[in-house]
Amino acid sequence: MPEPAVSYFPAPDSTRLAYREVGEGRPLILLHGALGDGTQWLHHGHAEAFADRGRRVILPDFRGHGRSAKPRDAAFYPADVLTDDTFALLKHLGLDDYDVGGYSLGARIVIRLLVRGAGPGRAVAGGQGMQQVLGFGGGVGRMLRRIVDATGPLEAGSADERFARWFSSGDQDPVALLHALESLAPTPVEDLARVQVPTLVVMGTGDERAESVDALVAALPRATKVSVPGNHEQAAGSPEFLAAMLGFLGDGD
Repeated sequence: MPEPAVSYFPAPDSTRLAYREVGEGRPLILLHGALGDGTQWLHHGHAEAFADRGRRVILPDFRGHGRSAKPRDAAFYPADVLTDDTFALLKHLGLDDYDVGGYSLGARIVIRLLVRGAGPGRAVAGGQGMQQVLGFGGGVGRMLRRIVDATGPLEAGSADERFARWFSSGDQDPVALLHALESLAPTPVEDLARVQVPTLVVMGTGDERAESVDALVAALPRATKVSVPGNHEQAAGSPEFLAAMLGFLGDGD
């Protein structure tokens, strides 16, 4: 599928945020993972599959990511700002009848939307367990902190050094990304108990986050769990993940 045009809207603090749209019909917002952007759903084929099913698929870029603004000042990243931004997108587009899905970082924001009163018809949260929702874990954030705080050359050939080279070769800003990840808010278990939106929780069988996925499913009153093959990276693009989403969310009717 050709990459759609990028549109922009202002966050409550006037930060310029980007999103893309494909298809027509019942809106479905898909939230991407850390270090990526909304095009992840295009590259894996998810957006096209839903558009073919009669869906208007909306693909935002979180602040600090993709084509959205990447301010380096920590003041632009207050607690839970990515959720605030997503609520602002809903308002900008005038959406009150929609579904929402997310993977990894995007799934964290899906959960935050639900506990803060968003009312999608259905929700999908992939690649996150209770540990992540409670605010623990997050190896990407620790890696970014090491890169940002490094006072000398990183060890040649190390994972940190490879990521630093990747950042320097593109338009990613590790400082902005770190601020975005450090803005994530934890969600207490008692808040999950109030969520009444039917929610599909999807986890790769080889994902280390799978250790606490059953606890997340148990805490959400209307959750359904599906396991798919692969580790954290592989599961996101697996045909089984797409099939689970399609089956749960249905067509655009």
